Amino acid sequence: MSMNNSAYALRFTPLLFRLGVAVLVITLLGGYIVSGLHLRWHYENRDEVPGLSMNDIIGAYHGVQSPSPLVEALESGHPETLSGAEREALLGWLSGGNLSGDYDNLDLGEDAPAEIIAVNCLECHTRGATGEGAMPGVPLEYFDEIERIAYSKDIQPAGENIVAMSQHAHAPTMAVILLVIGALTLTTRFTARFVGFVLFVAAFGLFVDMAGWWITREVAWFAHAIVIGGIAYAMGTSLLGALVVLDCVIPAKRCPADG
Repeated sequence: MSMNNSAYALRFTPLLFRLGVAVLVITLLGGYIVSGLHLRWHYENRDEVPGLSMNDIIGAYHGVQSPSPLVEALESGHPETLSGAEREALLGWLSGGNLSGDYDNLDLGEDAPAEIIAVNCLECHTRGATGEGAMPGVPLEYFDEIERIAYSKDIQPAGENIVAMSQHAHAPTMAVILLVIGALTLTTRFTARFVGFVLFVAAFGLFVDMAGWWITREVAWFAHAIVIGGIAYAMGTSLLGALVVLDCVIPAKRCPADG
């Protein structure tokens, strides 16, 4: 007789015991969701752009160095209508240490960055811009919009000791959580083959995630594997937990021992 059909299966245990298990699993998964939100909040501003992006993940484990998009555009000759003096004025402003203060500095008159940008850039770089060459997705009407693309980015990865300390705390805990929920799911009415498949996917995802913390330090693109592995672990663990909760609350047929 398989564990799924035996009298010792989870669904044949006393009601209060099953409800207690269901509440504990829900609490465990809820805590895991909160931990995921914490990680998102922890990483999402590393590239100084709102929202979590791959740049944030790569920056955390590998580091990201990228020049200012605005400087790159100016040095490449964009826009073509900009005079040499105006281009040099903007590049000098961007390389200075007081971008916000000098942006609309009245003492600079027509050479103020705000004036130069207004005359040469706003035809195409406003949210309502239309026509050939329009780039409404890169608005330059206000300083806070310009600021997002004005600075070069130099995101340094966490030190090896910090990564090791974090992994020392996370890897055993996450593995034990998956192991416990997997073992509980084996006592449910769901087939062992299906449970085993989900457990393997989640476990392999955790392995790739943890290994990726170190591999990404040398190979930046492996940060995508961290994301994929983390998603596989989270989805697998959540699915197994959901199966346990379902088995606890769905009425069972008569216990085989009573037959």
